[in-house]
Amino acid sequence: MTNFTLRPARETESRVIKDLIYSVGINPMGVDWKRFVVAITAQDVVIGIGQLKPHGKEILELASIAVDPEYRGQGIARAIIEYLLNDSPRPLYLMCESKNGALYEKFGFREIPYKEMPRYFQRISKLAGLASTLARHDQRLLVMKLQ
Repeated sequence: MTNFTLRPARETESRVIKDLIYSVGINPMGVDWKRFVVAITAQDVVIGIGQLKPHGKEILELASIAVDPEYRGQGIARAIIEYLLNDSPRPLYLMCESKNGALYEKFGFREIPYKEMPRYFQRISKLAGLASTLARHDQRLLVMKLQ
């Protein structure tokens, strides 16, 4: 079990954040180190990340939750999510692959139908549906909301 702490990201960690996002294959759009929290080892090595990403003035998304594969299964993602949820305004949205929906349900998120999504998420949902169909991907994009 790895000991880790959470703290706001530093500008010097911008490249590490981007590299982790690319290595785990999540959406690289809207990456701004100032919005991230990082999980670090005692040696100050970044092993996990997450952010609250704004979409306009009233829409906030829990996003970019990623843990270095070497450190998975140790509660790091859960700790990052709890840290970000602690003082975040509601409602809060997120997008994830359907296989990860149960994880976010544990925090109170619920899948929402297309008609209840803000326009940003409707557009992404349509694009993801098309891409999934074309790729014959067995996962679908969930848009979830926490009240």
